[in-house]
Amino acid sequence: MATEEPAFALVEKSGEFEIRDYGRITVAETRVDDDFESAGNRAFGTLFGYISGKNQPRQKIAMTAPVIQQAEPEGGYRVGFIAPSRYSLQTAPAPADMRVRLRELPPQRMAVIRYSGRWTEKNFREHEARLLAWIRDRNLGIAGPVVYARYNAPFTPWPMRRNEVMVPVAAARHPE
Repeated sequence: MATEEPAFALVEKSGEFEIRDYGRITVAETRVDDDFESAGNRAFGTLFGYISGKNQPRQKIAMTAPVIQQAEPEGGYRVGFIAPSRYSLQTAPAPADMRVRLRELPPQRMAVIRYSGRWTEKNFREHEARLLAWIRDRNLGIAGPVVYARYNAPFTPWPMRRNEVMVPVAAARHPE
């Protein structure tokens, strides 16, 4: 059975870059004070507990993809599991672990670059820089923090892993 991913409308594809429109997405997330590469691993157990039944009404929730991660302004990272599409903020099971909170992401347009390889900060930063340069060249406004998205299980061979850097963007700005 395929792993559910959030639905999106492809607005534009330009080489390795895409612009996508996403609808509302409900996320179960936790915050961790750790470095880039350790944050996802440290958060995974807490979030996996939530989808394994550490919630009210002790209900198992299907794993989806991607696992998302973004830097917090004060340091550390916010890591999240995307809830299956049948859930909203109002209908998702309430977390039993105080470290997990539910949040609804509003509809948003995302600029995206997809790549394979290891889950290293170096790999992420290289692709982040390429995406941000592309956004600047297209005169798009950045509308939120950079998101790192991992789609595969840790046992997936690294050349077959799907990773993405995603940046919320606004419509093209007119030169002043």
